[in-house]
Amino acid sequence: MLVTWTTPAQRRLFDSMHVADQRHGLDVVASLRAEGVADRDVLLAGLLHDAGKGDTGVWSRVAFSLGQAYGPWVWRVSGAWPGMAATLVRLHDHAELSAALATDAGCAERTVALIRHQDDPLDPEFGELLRLADDAN
Repeated sequence: MLVTWTTPAQRRLFDSMHVADQRHGLDVVASLRAEGVADRDVLLAGLLHDAGKGDTGVWSRVAFSLGQAYGPWVWRVSGAWPGMAATLVRLHDHAELSAALATDAGCAERTVALIRHQDDPLDPEFGELLRLADDAN
């Protein structure tokens, strides 16, 4: 499936992602397609939008999610754990990191912009569809 609409560099980026982020990206793409999206730029954004998270581990992802739900005090407390502070920063900044990786993989500027603004879409149609698909998966 991916071979037909991704380049080798984009597939290498996808392959470098944590398996949970790969699964999530595929689920986001499936949700977008279920909404009738066939635009390659949008589908690539859905596939690669979390590439910048890297292999951050389960506990940092839990701490990050709890911080999103209950406030940044969770990040301050959990950031005291060795190595956790840098990982939480990476998770916080993953949209920008993912956009940079997508640029390096040769994605179109539109794809990069959708990734960069995944949490606060500038594109009222496709950016919002991406945000909703991301939240749903």
